[in-house]
Amino acid sequence: MRPPQSDPRDGSASAAWELLLPAASAPARTRGRSLQAALREAVRSGRLAPGTRLPSSRDLAADLGVSRGLVTEAYEQLTAEGYLRSGRGAGTWVGAAVRAVRPRAHDLAPRASGTRTDFVPGTPDLALFPRAAWAAAQRAVLAELPHQDLGYPDPRGLPRLRTALAELLARRRGVVADPERIVIVSGVAQATALLGFALHARGLRAVGVEDPGSPQHDALYESAGVTAVPLPLDGEGVALEPLRASGVRAVVTTPAHQFPTGIACSAERRAALLDWARAADGIVLEDDYDGDFRYDRAPVGALQGLDPDRVAYTGSVSKSLAPGLRLGWLLVPEAWTEEVVERKRTMDLGHPALDQALFARFLERGDYDRQLRRCQRAYRDRRDALVTALDAHFPGAEVSGIAAGLHVIATLPRRYGPEERFLARMAEAGVAVRALSAYTHTPAGPAAAGPAGEVRLVLGYAHVPPARIAEGVRLMARAATG
Repeated sequence: MRPPQSDPRDGSASAAWELLLPAASAPARTRGRSLQAALREAVRSGRLAPGTRLPSSRDLAADLGVSRGLVTEAYEQLTAEGYLRSGRGAGTWVGAAVRAVRPRAHDLAPRASGTRTDFVPGTPDLALFPRAAWAAAQRAVLAELPHQDLGYPDPRGLPRLRTALAELLARRRGVVADPERIVIVSGVAQATALLGFALHARGLRAVGVEDPGSPQHDALYESAGVTAVPLPLDGEGVALEPLRASGVRAVVTTPAHQFPTGIACSAERRAALLDWARAADGIVLEDDYDGDFRYDRAPVGALQGLDPDRVAYTGSVSKSLAPGLRLGWLLVPEAWTEEVVERKRTMDLGHPALDQALFARFLERGDYDRQLRRCQRAYRDRRDALVTALDAHFPGAEVSGIAAGLHVIATLPRRYGPEERFLARMAEAGVAVRALSAYTHTPAGPAAAGPAGEVRLVLGYAHVPPARIAEGVRLMARAATG
């Protein structure tokens, strides 16, 4: 088969015609669509530049070995779409409206830093994801899921999953869990956004956030039109006097294991926080981001269990399974349920049904409990390894915060400071670390900074293989004293 003839003034066009040859060999029932797609792509990619004259339908059909009607139909379709232009007796040309675009897919997902050792907190060990059990659950769900469950779900989530979650949260976290008030969400981030919109709809334009605390809270609430007001901490949790003086009627807190300082909210402070909410006609927004992981004793129950009418509770599988699943839950007070559910409906019409059914089965069969136990053993051992390595290579270092979660706070002696110089040395050595001051609105405040010259670090360990923890701390020590 010889290449179709093109305008002699355009020597580049013959190469473009070669793109049409596979389309001409396609099965008869799809040959027309394939020819149109190939010709369209040749124009989009720039292989056929604007102003290029195309062969007559008779010539192109003869060269491709297809019917003339097939080529005529392709020309007419692409002319209607604006890719080609034609005039009676003037032939067919590539239109001038088309701009060649080379499609590229950029990956904006956060990735490992590429450093020699990465102690940046917040990431679980993704190698612990239970692939075999998850695949088995997926096969079973695909086989048994009723056809109607593939339609638009209840915006709160599948009743099966909400029921299983209510049992889990009541049993493990002491939550007062009514399935009718559980909303399945795309992680705590969506739960936060939903709460922000609900606050805004009620005329609340400010929400208190812990300082230091998760920087994501600020951005998510502000995206809903609610200003984040930083509130300092003391040794028991959010400091009460600044909270009362702030005038806010909503506050975000991580009472089981404050992020990032690692303190647990005392029983007295929990009671006082709820007293504040009742007196202010306010609401407490509880982020239980790692409440299942306590290593020295049984985890303290969720704050929500003390007053479900004043506390909205959020959690997810991001630390126990994988953040990429985008699967979490929001349990709201009864008075807030309707508006939160309606906002969820308008936001995305509900969480994917297959994912919900799969996780429900995972819960019902005990697979999730087994996964939590597996992660707890692994993370406890890694925390112990990190504390031991810090004691060996940074004499005088102090680890603070309760034995829980996926990170520790390490305060290094003054001889390793100041903080700016220490961080610069770590960067030069290829060690990724994060200072506690990175999580605060007030870097000079007492919650983030120790005595002058001390370095306070938030060190994540869950994602670091055990054998590399000691090696990474040794590398930190060499860089700090080099």
